[in-house]
Amino acid sequence: MIDFCSIPLTFRHHRVTDGSSQEMLSKLLESDGPSWAPVRRAVCVAVGACLTVAAGYGVYRLLQYRAANRPPREWQRVGEVSDLWIYPIKSCGAVRVRQFDCTDIGPAVGLLRDRTFMVVRSGDGTFITGRSHPTMVLVQPAFDADYEQMTLSAPGMLDIVVEVRRLLEGGQAIGTASVWDQPVSTIDCGEEVARWLSRFLLSEDFGLRLVLYPHDSPTRPVRPNNRIHALLTARDSGALHDATSYMLVSEASVADVNSRLERSVPALQFRANILVKGPAAFAEDNWKWVRIGSTIYRNVKPCTRCLFTNVSPETGKRSPDQEPLTTLRAYRTKPGLGATPVLGTQMGVRTLGTIALGEAVHVGL
Repeated sequence: MIDFCSIPLTFRHHRVTDGSSQEMLSKLLESDGPSWAPVRRAVCVAVGACLTVAAGYGVYRLLQYRAANRPPREWQRVGEVSDLWIYPIKSCGAVRVRQFDCTDIGPAVGLLRDRTFMVVRSGDGTFITGRSHPTMVLVQPAFDADYEQMTLSAPGMLDIVVEVRRLLEGGQAIGTASVWDQPVSTIDCGEEVARWLSRFLLSEDFGLRLVLYPHDSPTRPVRPNNRIHALLTARDSGALHDATSYMLVSEASVADVNSRLERSVPALQFRANILVKGPAAFAEDNWKWVRIGSTIYRNVKPCTRCLFTNVSPETGKRSPDQEPLTTLRAYRTKPGLGATPVLGTQMGVRTLGTIALGEAVHVGL
């Protein structure tokens, strides 16, 4: 009697040791002898069964993925929007707004768009951030009534104007900058603002440039170190963001951290786009879906915190005690993320629209 269960093992053994599995398989399938007929039938049945199982599993995974990415039908109100911020220049000051449009690349009011500008090194186009240059937070953008012109101010500097509409429509050549070693196309904003930033941040007449992201949709893939987050996709990468184009945190979460600090820090120090009043501390960790007005978001990853968290938005100085990061590391780490603490949630928008202060925040059931 032939043990059909051992046939695949025999094939694997011969393939590894002497390469004869192909010859054996050929004999099984091509031989017309009566003694081989049952074997041939068994092989065909086994192969067919394997293909059926594989196809079924593929369909199951596809349905599972679609179900995980389908917004729920039932929602529960958990609070309301208490503050909204847009950061037009990566690592620089925030613009507080009463409402914003939720676009594919992040929050926007006209051409005031979240993290579409970035400061880069003149030589190679690599970006700099508040981690290495904390005084970047003191560069304060402001926009005109039409949200087409940006004015920059900083301590000890005369204001300078950046014509955003002209840059986007003026036909300037598009070059390449780098965000976390990922190339991204940008428009250079010119010599005048480059010199202004270099003088303020480096005390030099050169060394830095300001660049502008010209697209209306994301163009970068998920960063390699973020691929552990299965729900995070390239559509969430935003303009010049680190990971996603929307970040939310609750007032209670900030208050919980401050209750453990000798000196409290403002919610703005955590650089969220959306601050929510109402839910318990860290409730946002477990929200899978968020609905605000007509907009719907998917919670795609926790917001991991770095040294930039220690920089005061009011003074542009790092905390000498490395706070609040040290405290966060003591009680806000998550499995799989090592010693990097978490505060807030990073979201990908799934239904576009507009949100405003006071708007109800719902989570999916």
